[in-house]
Amino acid sequence: MQESGEMYLESILIIGKKKNIVRAVDICEQMGFSKASVSRALSKLKKDGYVIIDENGFIAFTEKGRAVAEKIYERHEVLSEILMMLGVKEKTAVADACRMEHDISDETFNAIKEHIKSKKTL
Repeated sequence: MQESGEMYLESILIIGKKKNIVRAVDICEQMGFSKASVSRALSKLKKDGYVIIDENGFIAFTEKGRAVAEKIYERHEVLSEILMMLGVKEKTAVADACRMEHDISDETFNAIKEHIKSKKTL
């Protein structure tokens, strides 16, 4: 999956945490993209089996889509946290984590997670 698809899935997850329903207009507001761009992206995500869009336009994850969204969201949260622990200002840490979350390997991410856990238990 491309980074843009991951970003859409993460946005859907974040919106869903705030509201019980997610619509295309919510994604437009969250991401700052046009309705046309969001519509194209949602069509691709639906075609590829990541989301379901009902007759009322409500968006829900498939099992596959939720797994990707949660993986990216976890990466964002953990990477933001570690950067702030290193002294990076929150705004910068969040922005940098957003870029890093899509490229970091599972191996490196898991090592970072384990490192954070070991520091929290001290």
